[in-house]
Amino acid sequence: MSLKIAIVGLPNVGKSTLFNALTRTKSANAANYPFCTIDPNIGIVEVPDHRLQELSGISKSEKTIPAAVEFVDIAGLVKGASTGEGLGNKFLSHIRECNAIGHVIRIFDDPNITHVHGGINPKLDREVIESELLLSDIQTMENRVHKANSDAKSGDKDKKTYAELINRVMDGLKSGTLASNLQLSDEEKEELHDLHLLSMKPNLYIINVPESELAKTDLAKYAEALGVNDHDKIIPICAKLEEDLGQLGLEEVSEYMKSLNIAETGLNHLIRSAYKTLGLITYFTSGPKESRAWTIKNGTLAPQAAGVIHTDFEKGFVKAEVIFWADFVKHNGEAGAREHGLMRMEGKEYLVKDGDVMHFKFTS
Repeated sequence: MSLKIAIVGLPNVGKSTLFNALTRTKSANAANYPFCTIDPNIGIVEVPDHRLQELSGISKSEKTIPAAVEFVDIAGLVKGASTGEGLGNKFLSHIRECNAIGHVIRIFDDPNITHVHGGINPKLDREVIESELLLSDIQTMENRVHKANSDAKSGDKDKKTYAELINRVMDGLKSGTLASNLQLSDEEKEELHDLHLLSMKPNLYIINVPESELAKTDLAKYAEALGVNDHDKIIPICAKLEEDLGQLGLEEVSEYMKSLNIAETGLNHLIRSAYKTLGLITYFTSGPKESRAWTIKNGTLAPQAAGVIHTDFEKGFVKAEVIFWADFVKHNGEAGAREHGLMRMEGKEYLVKDGDVMHFKFTS
């Protein structure tokens, strides 16, 4: 599966600087995932993963293909976007196609860069954008509520249950609660899937901070400023620094980061947080021709994981040969891992784990 993240934010918060920085960095393998802009609002970047590079080195692979993340720059979001202000309807529709929302919020103060609200107010910025998502969802729900209530009058038990769900969600949205924060079962979320509610999508709060704060980030302080409780979804990034890093080579980036006492780039932090929030993991295939990373949902069974490569692999799945990536590297590849009893044969009920190196056996 591919991961698509919508980058949203009010004007002058650093959103465009961040998007341009993320999609211009030079650390990608241009032959596989060029960091170019596909169209004015979309950029694809590779998922940094040292495990893949190590596997490729052991297998002496001709090609190394990382997993990819697609960033979508959602322009035009201002107060009133849900009713068309700032081309809001057009760009809100782009969010529906994304897996998660990366909400860029400005923390830094700069008298030379005006703020749309006249001053720095992270909580207000968050509420304005989330209100537009809610208002858009309420519009989406109106026809469905009407139809569900009408269908429920037939007396059909399932239709009545569905109407109750739809009305409960609508009441939550009108009260200002994001759909993602409503108490819904997995089955109920599945029933709502076809509505593609914007506020159902996981939110990541990308805090645009001064470079001086990166080495000593205070998540509790940022959470208070935003008015949120989940520290795991707060990602401090200095958009200007990311822009500077995008001009450097890998070794230069590493040296620069060390000088600033920063463990990882904002891009790496953002992608790692997105994987965690969305419950995604990575498995690998590795051989002389190609080493490749594959993104799947945590809890995916082996046949479905094989289906990510090709549907025929899932249909004709027989078994999977599995080696943990660290064992593959430690024992110099598949043969060495097998000799040490570290290759396992797994069947249709095997739950794929993050870091598995897999070779699928299937019948055509």
